[in-house]
Amino acid sequence: MARRRGPPDHHVPVIPSHLIGALSALSALALLAPAPAQATPAPVPPAARQKDFFADLPKGGDLHNHLSGAVTTEFLIELAAEDGLCITTDTTTAVPPPCASGTRPAADAVTDAAFRLQVIRAWSMQDFPADGNGHDHFFATFDKFGEVPWRHPGRILAEVANTAARQNQFYLETMISPASGQARALADRVGYDADLDRMHDKLLADGSLDAVVGQARADADTTDTEFRTAAHCDTPRPDAACSLPYRWISQVARLGTPERVFTQMALGMRLAERDPRFVAVNLVQPEDGEVALRDYRLHMRMLNYLKTQYPKAHVTLHAGELVPGLVKPEDLTFHIREAAQTGRAERIGHGVSVLHEDRWESLMRYMAERRIAVEVPFHSNEQILRVSGDAHPFATYRRHGVPVVLATDDPGVSRIEITDEYRRAAQMYGLGYPELRDLARASLEHSFLPGRSLWNRDLRSGYRPAGPCAKERQGAEHPGERCAGFLAGSPKAQVEWRQEAAFHRFEKDHPRATRPGSR
Repeated sequence: MARRRGPPDHHVPVIPSHLIGALSALSALALLAPAPAQATPAPVPPAARQKDFFADLPKGGDLHNHLSGAVTTEFLIELAAEDGLCITTDTTTAVPPPCASGTRPAADAVTDAAFRLQVIRAWSMQDFPADGNGHDHFFATFDKFGEVPWRHPGRILAEVANTAARQNQFYLETMISPASGQARALADRVGYDADLDRMHDKLLADGSLDAVVGQARADADTTDTEFRTAAHCDTPRPDAACSLPYRWISQVARLGTPERVFTQMALGMRLAERDPRFVAVNLVQPEDGEVALRDYRLHMRMLNYLKTQYPKAHVTLHAGELVPGLVKPEDLTFHIREAAQTGRAERIGHGVSVLHEDRWESLMRYMAERRIAVEVPFHSNEQILRVSGDAHPFATYRRHGVPVVLATDDPGVSRIEITDEYRRAAQMYGLGYPELRDLARASLEHSFLPGRSLWNRDLRSGYRPAGPCAKERQGAEHPGERCAGFLAGSPKAQVEWRQEAAFHRFEKDHPRATRPGSR
């Protein structure tokens, strides 16, 4: 979901450097080595076969994922106990030690089953009633567990990346707030200037913004070391996370003062041009918040200006994460269009309120023509906005040719995995294997990985191979010389090729489910 988030601004869950050059450094042949052979499973009942189908399905990448909300609540409890944190008995909020009156040691949530369930329910959507205020409960969880994740970003990343790899995903873009304390201090010192060009100059003066960029990169290196240790990457038995490429999207807290918002934007975009581990910026925290609504158009103008200064930085925006009753009717009419046209978003997160936009059909044409993808996390939309099924614009976007990718948002808070999102797409909208496969392909096609894609995508012909690998069997173990050279130079194509190899294996393992007309 959009807005928030998690640890206090001065706590900086930062970023591993480890896989950034890994794909391009590998040969295409080594990258595409087939998975180890597996024993033929025993016959299973139809329900289990269906579950295996979705679990086994290659599922591209997760492009809309907030790191602090992605890790399981159980792991957060484990970390809180290790760090000797305390949990308040009235609000179930993690706080630093010592454990004073009105608190309990977080370690109690490891040994006391009733207290553990209480914490899990407070820190996630576990057992939340369908008729409750899911919006407020969802966002309140980040303040409750926010003291935990900033202390161990590398370990949390290892958990999240391992889960993605086990779900048969091949790539991850996850959101963090780099050097947020330093960015806030710089913004407060500089102050706001409505002349954005002049304000940007003030941030750059005396190397101030570059110092914050340097801090973010140093934090990234520290997180990288912790990640590699937690995932056993330098041992004979590395975790699956070690082979999962990932990138970072810099969060901008949209409820902040104008100077803080602009400074975070500038930091994220400067990072995206200076460090390949960072690829984009995104606005987070509730889109329906008072400040977010008041300054929405200002924020879009800020992004528009900064894009002229940092043209290589990508932009993906939470927009249209709204429903009638949550905001005034007029606030439903322009957010997605503003994000796409003024904010220059290349992807839209959620986009649920699109049918309330002025001239929504022309907006969809605009998005389809420019291949602006919509990131759809079904469970998050249902839990927070109570939107699902026919009320969700997923099918409408697809009918109008707007690219759609499935995502998790905050799977730890939502208590789901990406497999659940693909299962829901199939069951709720009647999608068969070809459509699910294209959703997985779309998630890599619209990723911010550098390099050319394998595909030439258009509405009529679907995903057609293009470029030096067009005449090859996509995902082949031994691509030809020209194709291998192309793959070696394109991290995006390399990951796509790996997925195509996985599709071939999947189709052999699920021949009845994947043949034409079978689902």
